[in-house]
Amino acid sequence: MVFARKRFAQHFLHDPAVVRSILDAIAAEPGQAIVEIGPGRGALTAALLEALESAGSLQGGSLDAIEIDRDLAAALRVQHGHRPALQLHVADALRFDFAALSTERNARLRVIGNLPYNVSTPLLFHLIAQPQAIDDLHIMLQREVIDRMSADPGTSEYGRLTVMLAPWVEVEKLFEVGPGAFRPAPRVWSAVARLRMRQTPAFDIPAAFARLVSTAFSARRKTLRNALRGLVEPAGFELCGIDPSARPETLSPAQFGALARTVTNS
Repeated sequence: MVFARKRFAQHFLHDPAVVRSILDAIAAEPGQAIVEIGPGRGALTAALLEALESAGSLQGGSLDAIEIDRDLAAALRVQHGHRPALQLHVADALRFDFAALSTERNARLRVIGNLPYNVSTPLLFHLIAQPQAIDDLHIMLQREVIDRMSADPGTSEYGRLTVMLAPWVEVEKLFEVGPGAFRPAPRVWSAVARLRMRQTPAFDIPAAFARLVSTAFSARRKTLRNALRGLVEPAGFELCGIDPSARPETLSPAQFGALARTVTNS
């Protein structure tokens, strides 16, 4: 048995009920190109292969698994290497070329993963940077991260992550998962979310968008006038119809986009 390594922030899913709930949420169909990030000991990998093969729905489809841990990859190869639908990639998902895989599979990818908590945000940004390659994502993350991703304006969870993801994905929180579903058990609850990828952004993303959003939420207790001083002029707020005395968490993602269009020193 391969033991969890702290440097990869590994917590292996083992609860059959949670695995079944994830499979039901994915609802894979014939011919789809499915990608699993971080298969670990293969609980979801095995169940997904069995479910799809029993339904005959892997005909013309594929299951690509991306695993950074060479020992885990070797164990998965022993267990499932005989299955022609499974392609195992010993690679870092943060550097993986999902666009190239989509081209190779001649299909947009459906990405699944129990994402490592320590690299979850950069990995999400890496994935949404390849929107033409990805159809949707079903991901498990720390519950607080999922809550931030799916938060509404005006709530305490709403912040930079919410706004930065909003142009590219629709986020739907599906269900929560307790620590006991993993070995070793993490100290936090997890949650599963569905992210539907947009091939084109929901609104125009100016060059200053990321910088403006980061600046605003680094001073979220301040008014927009003070938080964005030096970036947005009074005329910019007036042009966008936004009250400069409002707090950053009250603006919608599209309003941040509108404000970013007024930034001239980007």
